[in-house]
Amino acid sequence: MILRPSFSGYLTEAGCDEAGRGCLAGPVCAAAVILPFNFSEPLLNDSKQLSPLKRIILRRIILSNAMAWAVEMIDNHVIDEINILNASIMAMHRALDKLSVKPELILVDGNSFHPYSGIPHRCIIRGDAKYQSIAAASILAKTYRDEYMEQLDIQFPQYGWKQNKGYPTPIHRSAIQQYGLSIFHRRSFRS
Repeated sequence: MILRPSFSGYLTEAGCDEAGRGCLAGPVCAAAVILPFNFSEPLLNDSKQLSPLKRIILRRIILSNAMAWAVEMIDNHVIDEINILNASIMAMHRALDKLSVKPELILVDGNSFHPYSGIPHRCIIRGDAKYQSIAAASILAKTYRDEYMEQLDIQFPQYGWKQNKGYPTPIHRSAIQQYGLSIFHRRSFRS
């Protein structure tokens, strides 16, 4: 399926997406991306449909071509305080705060978002498989979060975060049973 370059056809649009929402450990990571109107990249797709290598290749293309981009993480302690949905939206807002270009429209993957700075937004279910800017945001969020979890794995190799990135795999659940929770685990998610 070919991704649409724009929702409006004429507004400066920021695509937003997050990674790590369903994890037992680590932060939630969100990205905001504004692509130029003439951007075209046939490989671009929802990050979940791409191999790790293709995600890294596309990240380089996105970073070198985007009009503006930003990535923000909200840690597990804040997730436990305000819940994962609010933490995801907070991460998106903070990523939008960091953009060097102000968007005229925000496209959000999913069905929940809080109004941001008076800028109109559209929530789009499976938006990362429909719009280029959201797909680009999904790739940045996923690759930056994956790298962060691989760094944490050096400190806590027993949980297998290099492979599972904090998601609730059988190996991760078994390690929690054996070793208990680390300082990076979300207490609001019980395995």
